[in-house]
This record gives sequence, C-alpha cells and structure tokens, in this order.
Amino acid sequence: MDFEWVAIALGDVAWISLAFSLGFLARLIGLPPLVGFLATGFILNFLGIGSGEMLQKLADLGITLLLFTVGLKLNLKVLIRPQVWSVTALHILIITTFFGLAIFGLALLGVSLFSGLDLKLSLMLAFALSFSSTVFVVKSLEEKEEMKSLHGRIAIGILVMQDLVAVIFLAASTGKLPSPWALMLFLLIPLRPLFHHLLQKTGHGELLILYGLVLALGGAELFELGGVKDDMGALVMGVLISTHPKSKEMAKSMLGFKDLFLLGFFLSIGISGQLTLEALIIGLLLVPFMFIKSALFFTLMTRLKLRARTSLLATLNLTNYSEFGLIVIAIGVTNGWMDAEWLVIIAIALSLSFIIAAPLSNIDDRIYSHFRDFWMRFQRKERLPDDVLLDTLGATIAIFGMGRIGTGAYNKMCELHGETVVGIDFDAELIKRHQAEGRKALHGDPSDADFWEKIEQDHGIEFVMLALPNLQANLDALEQLREISFPGRIFATARFHEEEKLLRQAGATAVFNIYTEAGAGFAEHVEAQSQGR
Repeated sequence: MDFEWVAIALGDVAWISLAFSLGFLARLIGLPPLVGFLATGFILNFLGIGSGEMLQKLADLGITLLLFTVGLKLNLKVLIRPQVWSVTALHILIITTFFGLAIFGLALLGVSLFSGLDLKLSLMLAFALSFSSTVFVVKSLEEKEEMKSLHGRIAIGILVMQDLVAVIFLAASTGKLPSPWALMLFLLIPLRPLFHHLLQKTGHGELLILYGLVLALGGAELFELGGVKDDMGALVMGVLISTHPKSKEMAKSMLGFKDLFLLGFFLSIGISGQLTLEALIIGLLLVPFMFIKSALFFTLMTRLKLRARTSLLATLNLTNYSEFGLIVIAIGVTNGWMDAEWLVIIAIALSLSFIIAAPLSNIDDRIYSHFRDFWMRFQRKERLPDDVLLDTLGATIAIFGMGRIGTGAYNKMCELHGETVVGIDFDAELIKRHQAEGRKALHGDPSDADFWEKIEQDHGIEFVMLALPNLQANLDALEQLREISFPGRIFATARFHEEEKLLRQAGATAVFNIYTEAGAGFAEHVEAQSQGR
C-alpha cells in the first residue's frame, strides 16, 4: 500500500469533514453551504494547512464539470442578443476604466500595497474585479430552478461572454498563441450527429453519467492539446449536445458529481495565500465597489429595453466578484508583476461578496416587489417581445409550471372545464412546444409582482394550481398571491411531508404530495381496472 496516498487521503477527509460542519451551519442560518466551504478554506489557511493533491484535483474537476453543464443548458441564440454581448462589452470597458483609474490614484498617493502598481497593473487589477462568478451564479440559479427564466438566461449569457473574454486575456497574458493544431478543433462541429447518436444509445443509468464525464474531460483535454483554455473545451462539448432531448437528463444525472467536485474549488479559494490584517482590510474595502458594478449592469439592461424586474433579478445574480479574478492575479504574481498578497485580497473580497450576494439572491423577488416603484423609474416604455406582461386571455384556472405534472393537470382540467384553463411557465422553449401542441400556454413567472398587479386590476382567475419545480418557487408565488389578497383557491404540489406544512402556512388551500398521491392514484387505477374485468 502507498502510505503517502493514505496520508493525503486522511488529511483531505479531515478538511472535508470540517467543510461539512461549517456548510451545515451555514444552511441552518439561511446561507448557502458554499459560504461554509469558503470559511473552511480560510480557517485552514489561518492554521497554516496547505491544499492537498486530492483537493486540487477536486477543484479542477469541479470547474470543468460546471462549464460542461452550463454548455448543456446554453442557448446560443441568447449570446447574440444585444442585452448580452453589448452589456458585457460596455460593462467590462467602463468598470475596468473606472476602477483602474481609482486604483492608480491610490498608487500615486503611495497607499500600502497599491504603491507598486503602475497604470497597466492597475487596469489589470480592475479587469479582474469586473467579472462575476460563474460558479456562484450557476449554483444559485440551479437551486432556484431559474436557469431557463429570461433573467437567468441573460445572466448566464453575460457570464459566458465574460468567459470568452477571459480566454482571450489568458492567451494574450502568456504571450502564447493557440497551436496550429487548434484548427482541428473545428472538426468537432461535424461530429455533432455522432455525439447525439451515442447519447441516444447510452440509456438512463451509469453509462449516461460516464458519457458525460468522457465528453467533459475529453473536450477539456483536446482544447488543452490545441493550446486553448481547457475549461472552454468542456463548455463547447456541452453546447454541441445541448439541443438533444436527453441533455437535460444528463445535466441532472451529473449534478451530484459536479457539486462534490466544486467543494474542492471553494476550499481552495481560502487556502490561496497567507492571510494578514492588511489584506483583510483591503479585501473588506473592495466589497462595496461590487454594488457599483451592479448599478451599471442594471442601468445598461434597462436602457436596452429589458423590464426593470428582469434587469434587477439578473443584476442581483451578478452582484459578486469572480473566481476568474484569482486567475488573473495569479498570472500577475507568477510573472512577478505584483505582490502575492493581492491573491489573498481578491480571495477575501470574492468570499465576502458571496456571503453578501447569497441572501440578496434568495430574496430577489421581495427586493423588487417591496421597492417596485423605485425600480420602475428606470424602465423604458419600449420592451422586448419576450419580456412583456402576459395576458391570461380570460382564463379562470391558471396552472403555473408546465412540466410533466403541470401538463398532466392542464390536460385533465381542460377535459373538465374546457378552454378556460391556461398554463404558465418561464421556460420560453417549453411554452413554444406546448403552443405547437395546441395548448393555451403563456410565457411568464409566478413570482412576478408586475403580473400579479395586472391580475389584481382585471382578473378572472378563480383558482391557481402551483406545479412549480421546487419549494421556494411555490412559496414565492404564494407570497405574491398574499400581496394582492387573492380571493380564490390555491393548490400547490410538494415532494416531502415537511414541505406540505410550509405551503399551508404560506396560504395554500390544499397541498398535493406528488409521491404519496401518485401511489394512491396508481392503486385506485389498478383497482378500477380489476373491477372492470
């Protein structure tokens, strides 16, 4: 037995146990577990414990699988929208210029640590601070099942554009051009039908997960061999199979693996350098500047005809600093351009931005609805076709969430009540499929305060059925219904018994446990068929 590996494993198990304890504590106080993971890294740093080999491997795999799953859910049509590419370009340019000049001003004043920075390095530091965290935003949107909402797609599109800028920067900073063999990577595009065929044949079990790992890691390796950033290979492979019907199933199957490997990434952030009081103070002072980034995001989005709510929700998701900032600063430290302490400063600012952004993201709908009049001042009269308030078309029964359960409920209610039923979902592509199949389906969001105000003014909805994908989405919709004192009946779905109590307390007239009731319905169906014989 290799006792060196035993020692590595035991050390990493101790770190992971501490990460579990602090992650669990973070969840108990209403923060995402990743905040506890970041705290674990800083505690290990303070104790003088460095990153282990196993931990670093987990971190690298986590980022690779994260970008692969982003690619699986990415719609390339989103990237060409002006609300994505122009917002990204203008935001990076303005923030880099503004922050860069401010940092250079501190350098001219001789402020400690800043004094060694010239204009070029000041702009480089500002460039690092201009990005938002792909890891944080994707995790946040996945937990709330909002990846396919308009604000989710806009936020992800901006992050992907930032990643593309990152690739260009990394290539320029190293002074290396991609290998001539990189042109061979374009051959992956005509191989797309083969990738789709193999995906169709993998089934629904372990082969599906293994195929996902092959695509993600294989794509990363191919791009690395071509002299291109390896993570972009994982992203591209995800995009190539994103249009296949089983891509969503693959993303769900790989979710647990991705989350496990990302644990290593969050731990590694805190163990990135020596923590000092000076670094802590500067890191703290950088945190408020992320709200300047947010204000600019919100302004640019509303100027480009997005609704105030869509702009705000996308902005709140982007209100943080990025792990890419660590990569940029690491390049500067490696090349001897700046002090290694800047790596710790950015890690502190990044971690604190996550701690602040997590609760803001969780209450984004409340922030909008409670201060709606203020946000509406920035909204233009002209709006995009896919970002307008929906009309319920005289319906009396509204079903929110048009997945499998919602679709089944819609079909049954149409049999019983006719054309007075309407289905609503924030997945635009899903709504198009329902409309093509002849259903009265509309693109909308049940937690949208603007929609419920319209319903309150002129509505015919008598009762609402909530078949949304998670508990928080149902609770957000119930809160909006309470805000307008909705007089009708509200029926909600739950997956676990503890959710039933929370939904009833939030105002649901009745709660349907999809697992318990499905079993009872199955038994009733079998009994009816048996008696029919």
